[in-house]
Formats: sequence, structure tokens, C-alpha cells
Amino acid sequence: MKKWVRLWGVVLAMGVATLCMSAQEAAKKDPPKPASSPSQAVLEQWNDVGRRLTTMAEDFPEDKYEFKPKPEQRSFREQLLHMADSTYFFTNPAMGKPMPAEEDWSKNKLKTKAEVAAYVKKCFADGAAAIKAKGDAGMSETVVDPYGNRQVRLGDLAYELIEHSGEHYGQLAVYYRVAGLVPPESRPKK
Repeated sequence: MKKWVRLWGVVLAMGVATLCMSAQEAAKKDPPKPASSPSQAVLEQWNDVGRRLTTMAEDFPEDKYEFKPKPEQRSFREQLLHMADSTYFFTNPAMGKPMPAEEDWSKNKLKTKAEVAAYVKKCFADGAAAIKAKGDAGMSETVVDPYGNRQVRLGDLAYELIEHSGEHYGQLAVYYRVAGLVPPESRPKK
């Protein structure tokens, strides 16, 4: 009888040990993906904010494009154009072109939803092309900051414009809510 108890004890211990080992094996996951390169990290952020703003430009009703929460504020259309124009304060120096002469040059030129949405999409595509063309080494090049008399790395300038675009994304989300609409990113996913 003692032999059987010992035998069952050994079998039970081996079973528990096997379960523990298989649980540890199951807990092991694939190794983490390597970090993005500096230019790839900038590109991912640039494309993400560009995608969100392009979606808003294409989604907001055209009959509300001139909507302003208050009379002294920019309209929805003007907010999009201001933000899109500003991307060239990164893209132009990145591509060796002069800074834009004025900040809101497109405001009086682009009036329809289709024109504005296409322009927003183009602005972010141009910036993405500049980031890809520059690569890691190029994003470390310095230029004169358009907002101050100082040298700044292109990667840092790109992040300034990403942050600026994100601020306008937040403002436009409020425009949606004040107009009685739900921003695209806040809608339930299908």
C-alpha cells in the first residue's frame, strides 16, 4: 500500500511539475519588436495625425464647413487650412525650399470641402515624403526654426508641427461636438 501511495505521490508531483513547466512556456511570448528608427518614429506620428485630420476634412458636412463656435474664431475650413499650411514650415526646409511667405495662404483660395480635403491629404503626403527622403541622418540636420531665431533639428521641427496639428485636431473635435456631431475617432468601431 505504501508503494502505491508513493507511486501516486510521484505521479502527482510529476504532473504538477509538468503543468508548471507548460504554464511557464505558455507565458513566454515572442520577443518585443525592435524600436522604430528615429525617422520611422517621426513618420508614424506624422501619418497618424495626418490620417485623423484628413478623415475629419472628408467627414465634416460641407454645409457646416464655415461653422464657427464663436464669431471671432476660425471656421472649421479655416482651421483645417491653417493647420495644413503650417506643415510646410517643416516640409519646405526639409526639402531645401524657402519657408512659406505667409502662414494662411490657402484660406482665400480653397473654398470647397473637396478642395480642402484634398489639400490636407496632400500636405501630409508631402511631409511624409520629406521624412522618408531624409531618413535618420537627414532628420538630424539643422535648420533655422521658423518660430524663433535658433537652430533646430529637422526631427524636432517635425515634432513641433505634429504637436501643432494635434492641437488643431483637438480644436476640431470640439467643433464637431458644438455642431452636434460626433468626431470620427470617437465613434464606435464597426
